Amino acid sequence: MAVAHLLQISATGNAARNRVAPPAVLLILQLLFTALGADAAASFIFTNACQHPVWVGTLHGATSPPLARSGFYLAPSATSRLDAPSSGAWSGTFWARTGCAVDSSTGRFSCATADCGTGDVACDGRGPSPPVTLVEVTLAGGGQDFYDVSLVDGFNVPVRVAPSGGSGGDCRAAACAGDVNAMCPADLRVVSGAGGAVVACRSACNAYGSARYCCTGQYGTPATCGPTNYSQVFKSACPAAYSYAYDDASSTFTCVGASSYDITFCPGS
Repeated sequence: MAVAHLLQISATGNAARNRVAPPAVLLILQLLFTALGADAAASFIFTNACQHPVWVGTLHGATSPPLARSGFYLAPSATSRLDAPSSGAWSGTFWARTGCAVDSSTGRFSCATADCGTGDVACDGRGPSPPVTLVEVTLAGGGQDFYDVSLVDGFNVPVRVAPSGGSGGDCRAAACAGDVNAMCPADLRVVSGAGGAVVACRSACNAYGSARYCCTGQYGTPATCGPTNYSQVFKSACPAAYSYAYDDASSTFTCVGASSYDITFCPGS
């Protein structure tokens, strides 16, 4: 509104000089447009509500630049922030790694779940090893953003993503707040430690690799690939999350003009 008003004043005030704005006005306009562009870029706010630490992983899409950090430690109750590029347009994924430590003999860093295989806290352009709960975000840079929580690659940690400051679209939270590990079928469980605690739940695609479970080959369309007994376990625990590849109707969320996306691990804790 302020920019439009200034444009109107500069045009009418300089009619006798062929509507050419003086250098001072052009400088003010440039500063205003720069400021507005910076405000248009959303930020990602990460909160660890789990009772244990997590190591956040970030991965940018093929046509998007990397964020300032591709992996970092997040203590219980801690919060951290990453900014999207100044253009406002970006796509990528976020996830939590658990059970991470440095091997004293090799010096390599690795995680019990969702490890990205770099041997370091930074993921450096590498994605997570399933099973993993994914937050997927596509920012439009002023248009309609898309975001979701996906269990297509399995589950390791509950998570919620919620936009703040949105002016259009549903702008509702997408979440998988339920503990899928507690109801994971025996043949999909990933256990760790001497006590055999379930630390993650594999997807049927990851466990069996069949076209039916992976929605590939002859099952590679929405018409031929529907829910299975396995995916329905995920859906019953987390109705708003993707439970299989074509679970779009109840799992895709949109928002226009969000100033930030708040990503909370273990939101029900």
